[in-house]
Amino acid sequence: MKLIELHILQSFPVSCLNRDDVGSPKTAVFGGVNRARLSSQSLKRAIREYAQDNLPDARFGGERTKLLALSIQKVLQDKHKVPEQRALELACAVAGVLNKKDGKPLPVDSPEMETLYFTSPKQTEAMADLAFSAFGLKEAIKPDKKGFVKAILDAGFGDAADIAIFGRMVAADSSLTLEGAAMFSHALSTHKCDNDLDYFAAVDECQPKTQQGAAHIDSLQFSSAVYYRYAAVNLDLLADQDHLAKLATEERRKVVNAFIRATLLAVPGARKNSMNAHTLPGYVLGTFKSAGQPVQLINAFENPVRPKFGAGLLEPSIEALKLHHAKLKETWGITCDTEVAIPDSNLNAFCEALTQHVR
Repeated sequence: MKLIELHILQSFPVSCLNRDDVGSPKTAVFGGVNRARLSSQSLKRAIREYAQDNLPDARFGGERTKLLALSIQKVLQDKHKVPEQRALELACAVAGVLNKKDGKPLPVDSPEMETLYFTSPKQTEAMADLAFSAFGLKEAIKPDKKGFVKAILDAGFGDAADIAIFGRMVAADSSLTLEGAAMFSHALSTHKCDNDLDYFAAVDECQPKTQQGAAHIDSLQFSSAVYYRYAAVNLDLLADQDHLAKLATEERRKVVNAFIRATLLAVPGARKNSMNAHTLPGYVLGTFKSAGQPVQLINAFENPVRPKFGAGLLEPSIEALKLHHAKLKETWGITCDTEVAIPDSNLNAFCEALTQHVR
């Protein structure tokens, strides 16, 4: 397995980047103590959004939606000039193929799939094109599931590298399920971390000045922590026929470059305005292995880091990570063809050192 790995240490101030079902920052117990946690799902979502908004070469055009029928309908109307009602009927029949095992059309008055479906613009267009060519404006609609699945697979992931990277699960047809080439861990604080409570009050600015008291009082939870984040991408899997083999090497290199940049720069968006915890990583170790298996370095912090006087938590976290990595290499014979670190290298040099291995 040819593997690019990213080991990221990042300090976040007062924040609630990833909330649980009651709105509190997510946590986990590791090394016998409570840690702050960011789910891998929240990180992947942030990475996809960052790449789509900021990296034009990313090819992250994927869309996760229950409203696939409406996307197909739009293509039928805009490209093939199909009348609105007929386009909706065709679209609901096609989306129904991917909705459940029975493949029944979606109701036109409620064209929503039971589960989210991860699609790309080209794949959506391919479904619309096949529906139009097969049934047009008058033919009875009887979608051939195999035909639509083939059209989706033939369209590939050239415009939706995020599907190839993050994967897709389709219960209605396993042939559309795709293993993602990227691997993520849940981010954990390198140290013991408990949630804090913020009590706040709001004043009714239109009430008489003589009237005292708050119009609204409440509380919310937050935390601040240094997180260890791990992400990796399997270059062999990314380049196989089911993923991005149709792209030229240089195009795949751009995809991996975008993935690395977005992984380092994206921040989950919870309470992004009220707490604005946008920071940049304090330390990043990037490695390329031409063979071997993924190994995260979270056990550097199984014994929680303690703050050093005048150095906070980031500096001892960096020291612990470097020491643990060195011990793993010595004990287990782990070899890295390339090792590069930020801030020893700048972002451009860091990405170049790793993406040169994309073939």
